[in-house]
Amino acid sequence: MDNNRLELLLQFYEEDSQDPFNAYALAMEYLNKDTAKAKVYFDTLLEEHPSYLPTYYHAAALYAALENLERAEALYQKGMQLALQQQNTKTLQELQRAHRQFLDEQEDW
Repeated sequence: MDNNRLELLLQFYEEDSQDPFNAYALAMEYLNKDTAKAKVYFDTLLEEHPSYLPTYYHAAALYAALENLERAEALYQKGMQLALQQQNTKTLQELQRAHRQFLDEQEDW
């Protein structure tokens, strides 16, 4: 993780925590290095900005990786529903593919 980039993202978040992109950028920055912190920012987005569609793909994948399968399923479902409402076909297709893969992986267990 690039500390300069992280410091800059934290500064942006402190300056405007109501902009969902600032929380999303932090969640993505932490995703591969500190999943606990990534989860905090994804949860913040889901609670405070539930219509911010980019959150759902990565948050669902994180919950699946953390083996919170019920939460992952709920996030995939909510994300697909939101993508339909927002008429965002590309994101809907990405979520559907990720959801199918998630379900296939559950069958393998």
